[in-house]
Amino acid sequence: MPAAPVAKTPSPDSVIATVDNQKITISDIQRAASALPQQARQIQPKVLIPLLINQLIDQKAIQILAEKEGLSTKPEVKSAMDSAAGNVLQNAYLEQQVAPRITDASVKSYYQAHYANQKPEEEVHARHILVSTEAQAQDLIKKLDKGEDFAKLSSLSSTDKASAAAGGDLGWFKRGDMNPAFSNAAFSLKPGPVAQKPIHTEYGWHIVQVLGTRMAPVPTLEEVQTTIRRDMVREEVRKVVEAAEKQVKVTHYDNNGKPISNAAAPMQHGAH
Repeated sequence: MPAAPVAKTPSPDSVIATVDNQKITISDIQRAASALPQQARQIQPKVLIPLLINQLIDQKAIQILAEKEGLSTKPEVKSAMDSAAGNVLQNAYLEQQVAPRITDASVKSYYQAHYANQKPEEEVHARHILVSTEAQAQDLIKKLDKGEDFAKLSSLSSTDKASAAAGGDLGWFKRGDMNPAFSNAAFSLKPGPVAQKPIHTEYGWHIVQVLGTRMAPVPTLEEVQTTIRRDMVREEVRKVVEAAEKQVKVTHYDNNGKPISNAAAPMQHGAH
């Protein structure tokens, strides 16, 4: 008995539909799918693919009619299309230049240079109640000294609604993470008792209780590699842009359309 033929994997250029002889291919479907939110991509292919095909057919039909009506030649439409095409080209160039530089080895090297040799930094775990006057703060401190619940008072009285929802808990933070006046005071307190003197900052008066202190360990590569990749991409994009600007001629113009000297141009550019 002859073996059943093996199904060929379709080519990305395989045509799935045409609209006025304009092709919709498998690669078009793949691009549309990759642009979907992650949750939508979880839909079964037998359901998702027909939906994407119909969507692309609809888009193609509208585009064909828009072309027939000459919309692509209208100045505002042409300008928007040129801008979109320019953005696509720019992003393609940046991707081509930057992606090869963000490798596992370069990420590891960045980690060694910026994280591995860091000294452990002190962290404080604290909670607070923020009010608008010192008198309010002192009144709340008296209530806390009499045994009233800190979390309950924070949820009822604190103007910092974000932390009030968690009973005033600010979690663990480093000295530089907070307002300097707040940090200086919080890092000088001992864990346990509520501070008897409220801390004054630009936001108001803080009743503070330190819950614990620790030396934050140096993060592992796995913990920070997403942050490292993001920082590296930002850094490499900046380098590519600076290199590109050195390879082209840039001329600035004043309000009368006259060229501005190179010495004056940066000031003019920064004012916009």
